[in-house]
Amino acid sequence: MLIGLIIACEVAFWVVLGLALTARYIFRLRRTSTALLVAVPLVDVVLLVATVIDLRDGATAGFRHGLSAAYIGFSVAYGHYLVRWADVRFAHRFAGGPPPVKPPKYGAARAAHEWRIAGMTAVAGGIAAGLLQAAILGVDDASRTGQLSAWQGRMGVIVGINALIALTYTLWPKKPSADTGARRDPRVEKYLNTRG
Repeated sequence: MLIGLIIACEVAFWVVLGLALTARYIFRLRRTSTALLVAVPLVDVVLLVATVIDLRDGATAGFRHGLSAAYIGFSVAYGHYLVRWADVRFAHRFAGGPPPVKPPKYGAARAAHEWRIAGMTAVAGGIAAGLLQAAILGVDDASRTGQLSAWQGRMGVIVGINALIALTYTLWPKKPSADTGARRDPRVEKYLNTRG
């Protein structure tokens, strides 16, 4: 049941966000949009409460409980970033807003972008690890919480991999290729000209 709830929470996040952006940019209902955006974190609260109830009712902690903590951690850490990402694209598509700015591709700017992502991942990992530790302490039965400790390790690996990616962009910054300014493939040019 908890896995289904995690999937439902992910779907609910995007549905509520879509409704909020539709209210803001299509119907010009700013207060309704703000209320819906405030409701987005409530999805995480529902999942947290369901997970706590499941553990309190004597369930042995398993994959689903660890995934729940990881989902909440990433949702909290990346939530604002994802809302901004969707907002800019929705505004551009439906309200004449400026086109979204793509992340930098090269050099120090790309490395800085990767470190921002790694920072959000570290926050997500920290939140998830904290929730997992709180569950371990709350259950207070090592025979029922082994999976939660394993999930703490998984979160550490994810944070480490993301930091390693950022470090590689710092030590070996990606440079534009010599043909970056070259002409596009003629087939692409023909396709673009027929669409214009």
